[in-house]
Formats: sequence, structure tokens, C-alpha cells
Amino acid sequence: MQLENIVIDAVEPKALGAFWRDALGAETLSWEDELVEVRLSIPSGPVLDICLPRIPEIDNSSPRAHLDLAGGAERDAVVERLLALGATRLDIGQGTVPWVVLADPESNPFCVMEFRPEYADSGPIAGVPIDSADPERDAQFWSALVGWEPCAGIVPSLRHPSGRGPLLEFCPELGPKTGKNHLHLDVRTPAEMTMGDAVARALALGAWEVDHEWDVPWTILADPSGNEFCILPPEASEGA
Repeated sequence: MQLENIVIDAVEPKALGAFWRDALGAETLSWEDELVEVRLSIPSGPVLDICLPRIPEIDNSSPRAHLDLAGGAERDAVVERLLALGATRLDIGQGTVPWVVLADPESNPFCVMEFRPEYADSGPIAGVPIDSADPERDAQFWSALVGWEPCAGIVPSLRHPSGRGPLLEFCPELGPKTGKNHLHLDVRTPAEMTMGDAVARALALGAWEVDHEWDVPWTILADPSGNEFCILPPEASEGA
């Protein structure tokens, strides 16, 4: 199975999509009122789509996943560019840290990171930190699910087998999960599997199904710490 999308809920997908497209230097795929999609292609590495579906409102009071953008030696210049695009500075009680905390135009927090050797060849997204009740367990779950490999990091971390692109970083949670994550991951079923088989594999690894009332052509699951993700059906073959 392939990690395909980073999904960020949006009240105004076009406005928020314009910010993230320009922030990441991404390619526009879809530009609709209800869904914006942009593509981030890492040379010799993964291709990740940033999807922004419309939702009525967002509760981002206690986010469990966010984006860390690469700053490195140019961190301050990256911060100024993002502020000019519409980001704002954000104080979440971080104190004195070597990274800068910002919020996107819909108040979703994200960080601009200092130089770290593990972020080499990451592209514009250095990492995707995800709150976890058991970081080692969740890293093993996601590695088994999508084939990303353990790599060096401050917390248990995974990376695409190419050794390029962002890290998935599993951080000890500060408290139990409440509410729906405003950022989640989508996993694509490969052509040689059915979506039912993909779901069964995820469940066998420790995921569980999420109760919902949405009529969607994918399956919504949660990882062992309760973080939502979606299993997408295989891509339709050309001419089908």
C-alpha cells in the first residue's frame, strides 16, 4: 500500500489551498470549491498530494498532527516568506526553541524547522509529527502498512524507502485524543489488491474502523492511537 495524500480540512479550500500550494511550491491538480489538491514531487523520492476538502467548521484547539516545514540555515527567510503569504506567528507555550511556530490562514499550527541532518533531502516538508500513545508501536504499524522505513530522528520516525522526502514522526501524546484530527493521511490500495483486502490488512495490524455517516467511496480507519486515516480504492485503470 502507498501513502498518497496528506489531507488538511478546510473551511475555504481555495484560499487555504493557495497558501499551501505557494508555501510548498506545489503543482495544482484540482481547484474546485469543495476540494483543492496540489502535488508535491520529491526528486527521486515520493510523490505526495496535499488535499484540502471543504468542511463546515474546524476545531483545531488540540491538533494531533501538523506539518514541519524545512527551514535549515534559511529558517528566518522561510518564515518571512510564509508570513508574506498569510501565515501568522503563534504562541502555544513553546518557549525558547530552535524552530518557529506559525499558523496558516485557518489557524492550523505548523512549524519551520532549524537545521537537522535527518531532514536532508526532505523537500519543503521536513516532517509530519503525529501524536501517539505508543510511538514505537505506531511507527511499526505505519511501517508495516505503507512500507516506509525506520530512520534517525528525535522520536521514532519513518521515511520513504528512497531515503528522501518528509519524515513521519511519532511523538508522545500529551493526553488522550478528543475530536477529529484536522490533518490525516490517505493510503492507496494497490492495483493487485481489493480495498476490502487492504482494509483487512490494516485491521490485522491494529487499526480499527471509525463510525461515521458520510457516504464516501473509501474506508475510514484509525491507527492504534486513534488517529484517523483513509484506505482509498485502487486507482481506476485507463479505459475502465
